[in-house]
Order: sequence, then structure tokens, then C-alpha cells
Amino acid sequence: MPRETTTMIPRRRLISLGAGLTAVGVFLLALGLVAPLIVAVRVLLALAGVVTAFSGVSRLVWGLRRQRVDLLPWVCLAWLSVLIVAAVLAPALPLKEHRDVAATLLEPVYLEPLRYYDHPLGTNGAGLDMLARCLYGARTSLAVSLLAVTIGTVLGGAIGVIAGYYRRGVESVIGVLTNALLAVPPLILLIALSTLLEPSIRNMVLVLSLLTVPSMIRLARANTISFRQREFVFAAEAMGAGRLRIMARELVPNVLPPLLSMAVVVISGLIVAEASLSFLGLGVRPPEPTWGNMIAEAQGGVLQKHPSMVLVPGAFLFLTVFAFNVLGEKAQKRWNPRSAAS
Repeated sequence: MPRETTTMIPRRRLISLGAGLTAVGVFLLALGLVAPLIVAVRVLLALAGVVTAFSGVSRLVWGLRRQRVDLLPWVCLAWLSVLIVAAVLAPALPLKEHRDVAATLLEPVYLEPLRYYDHPLGTNGAGLDMLARCLYGARTSLAVSLLAVTIGTVLGGAIGVIAGYYRRGVESVIGVLTNALLAVPPLILLIALSTLLEPSIRNMVLVLSLLTVPSMIRLARANTISFRQREFVFAAEAMGAGRLRIMARELVPNVLPPLLSMAVVVISGLIVAEASLSFLGLGVRPPEPTWGNMIAEAQGGVLQKHPSMVLVPGAFLFLTVFAFNVLGEKAQKRWNPRSAAS
């Protein structure tokens, strides 16, 4: 709805419309959670309820404050906050068994989600609790992705600042190496490295960090070249500051915000990459749960009979990647407008 039109809507009407849509959305969401329907219909009802409730809350807040409020980043931040806290505190939470098959011999298998209090998200073919596996899978996926993006940002940022500051021969050599890495398709590079290294969390971090380095080098180099021509750098040089001091004190603080905003977006790609490798059996392997190998459990005809085996970990994966993308785009618009516009 255009801004010129919506601003003319009376405040009471906006509040009433927002409250009505919110109530309808909550009703649809509750219906999708508890109604004795097939999984696909329940998922559609729940999605429709979330979208309707979100639209209603947006209009309600707009009517109360008389200004547009983008709630999506706040919802994404809330999801990531809850997920991270739950993942960190998973060992202290009253969760059912998530990896020891011998401890679940008497547990029912393939329970549907939202039907049983003991297993709110159901169980898999071995009777392991899906909620516990998703939270422990979040620990693995987030830890691998955050460590990889940290290593890639620090290493790539440092190399990019050096290349952008010295230029000439140093820039040419680093540019050739960066373009060589970018010339290899990421998935092929990941599969090749994963087959050479033993599957482990440490090796996954190293492989994914290598995937992050080239883009960080190019971004850091471009921003360094831009800030290299600023007055504060010339002033530092005129005052006799050394090259290392100029890079550390003048350039890095200005290059860091665009790198951090890019890193938030890169995290989502690394989560998908880790899930893809685990799905193919090249990443973290069972019994350690990750979202990728949980989705792989639905192979061999299981998906047709028990779609929740894919829907549950797939929902965690989708919501997490979506949240990081939204927050990353917001960060880029604030700290790196040129990158966000492109």
C-alpha cells in the first residue's frame, strides 16, 4: 500500500485493522499447530497465520506510533537470539535423547510434530527427539559458521588492507591468487577439500573459512583504496606515522564496518554450505546431529511417509538463513551503502 494512501487512513481504522489481522493470524497459527490435519495442511495454515499476524502487528504498531516501523529485522533478531541461547544452554535444558540410539530403544519412532508433550517436534526413525537434535544441530552449524567467518574475515581483511595500501606488485600478486580461488566453483572446491580431509568440525571450519577469504579480500581492498585517499591518512603520513600504524589505526577501523556487515550475510551461506556437505556425508557425520545430516535421514522413501523428517530441520535451516540475510542486508545499508546498492 503506497505511503501517501496509507497515511490518510484514520488512526482508529489502522489499529482496528491491525488488531483484527493479528487475531486472525494467531487463530490460523493455533489451528495449524493443534488441528488433526495432514502435515502439509498444518504447515500451510501455520505459515498463513504467521504472515497474517505479522501484517497485523505491523499495522497495529503503525497506528499507535503514526510512523512506519520495519518489524522484520526485529523478528529475525528475536529468532536468532532465542535459537542461540537455546543452543548454548541445550545441555542444561530438559531435552530428550538426541544422539545415543541405545538409550531410545523403547521410544516410539516417527512421531509427528506438535502431537505429543514429551516430543513436541516428533522423533526420527531411531526414536531420537527432533527438538533436541535441532538444537544440538544448531550448536554445530552456528559454531562452524561463526568460527569460519571469523577466520575468513580476519585473514581476508588483513590481506585486503595490505593489498589496497601497498598497491602495485603486492596488489597484483594478491589479486591473481584471489581470482584463482574465485574461478573455482564453490561447491566443487568444498567437495574436493572435504574429500581430502577427514570429516571433523575443525576441518569443516578450515574449509569454509577458505571459501570466505577471497570475497573479504576484495571488499577490504576496495575500501582501503577508497580510504587511502582521505585527508586523515595524508595527515598521519605528514606527521611521520609508520605504514603499520596507518593501516592499524587509520584504515582498519574504517574498513571493519563493511567487512562485518558482509560477514553477517556470509554466515548464511556458510550455514547452507555446511548443511550441504553434511547432507552428502562429507561434513559432520552421525551420530552428531546437524541440520544437513538430519535432512539426509529422510532418504530412501522416508520423506513420502514422514515429511516432518525434512520439514522440521528444514524449517530451522530456512529461518536461520533468512534471518541472517535480512540482518546482513540491513547492516550493509547502514555501514556499506555502495555494496548494498550493488
